[in-house]
Formats: sequence, structure tokens, C-alpha cells
Amino acid sequence: MEYLALYMKKTEMNKIEEFEKIIGISFVNKELLKDALTHRSYVNEHKECKTNNERLEFLGDAVLELVVSDYLYNKYFDRAEGELTSFRSALVKTESLAETATTLNIGEYMLLSKGEEDTGGREKSYLLANTFEAIIGGMYLDSGYSSCKEFIHAHLIEKLTDIVKNRLDIDSKTKIQEMAQAKYKVTPIYEVINEQGPDHDKEF
Repeated sequence: MEYLALYMKKTEMNKIEEFEKIIGISFVNKELLKDALTHRSYVNEHKECKTNNERLEFLGDAVLELVVSDYLYNKYFDRAEGELTSFRSALVKTESLAETATTLNIGEYMLLSKGEEDTGGREKSYLLANTFEAIIGGMYLDSGYSSCKEFIHAHLIEKLTDIVKNRLDIDSKTKIQEMAQAKYKVTPIYEVINEQGPDHDKEF
């Protein structure tokens, strides 16, 4: 039993080191990165594992917002506060972070319960986004703000050019309302005709 536990720990650490090469960051404290990749469902199935990534996600979310806010403030000095907030929201929303997490292959390295994995956990947008933020939180504790800033600039900030240029921060519903109000002086009334998909990723 002890041998099996040691084997599993060694396998986990090998995966951690493999993942470090993908993100281009080497953690001093590998356990922080392991915690960042650990979903709470995994802890429920592995009693020897005591920590999940939720607290690191909380910290990473704050660091991410600061890095993006700092960039927007200095880059778009002619933009009003409301626009900067809208740009930031578009960049750090779940779908955007999940997209970046997918390019980094984060889903393959998440530690999930068998049940979570069987229901497509490695592709779930909110899990990918949460894990991305948790990694930033772990990175902040391991090597500080500068490393987080470098990582976020390398993998996320580049999206802002397209967001600002094409006003991707304005959702489709808002665009339709603006067009309708400008041309017809009315606000559209919406009616759900059909909906499909799971609650966390529903299409209307």
C-alpha cells in the first residue's frame, strides 16, 4: 500500500514537471502547482489529498484583475472607466479564460474525480477557467507578482487588441438593442423558442 502511494505521488510529480514545460514556468514549490490543478472532487476520492484549488482560485482572480487593470490603465489612457471595465470583463470572463486554458492543455493535467472526469470535466469551461486562475494564485505565492504579470501578458493580454478593436466586450444582445433603438426607437422583446444543453453550458 505504501509503495502504491509513493508510485502515485511520483507519477503526479512527473505530470507536474511535464506541465511546467508547457506553461514555461518552473515552480520552486511543486505542491503549489499540484494544489492549483486539484479539483475538490479529487479530494473527495483521495483522502490522502487534503487541499483543493479553490483558495488559490480566489487569490489568482484578484491577481489577474490587477494585472489586466494595470495594463488597460496604461495602454488605453484615452478610454473612460466604464469602457476599461467592459474590456477587462470581456478578457477575464469564463469563456475567454477557458479558451486560453485549452491552448495550454490545462484540462489534461487537472486532478479530477472519476465521476467528474466521466461527465466531461476536462472540457468544462468553468473548471478550466477556475484552474487557470488557481495556477496564477499558486504562481503568485511561489514567485511573486512579476512572474504572474509575465505569464498573463504572454498568454492572455494579446486578446485585448481584438476585443478593443472590434468591441467584442459588447455582447450580441446589447448590439441588437442598440441597433433597434437607433433605427426603430424601440427595445426588442425576447421570447425563448428553444433551449438545449447542460445548465452550465446552455444554448438558447
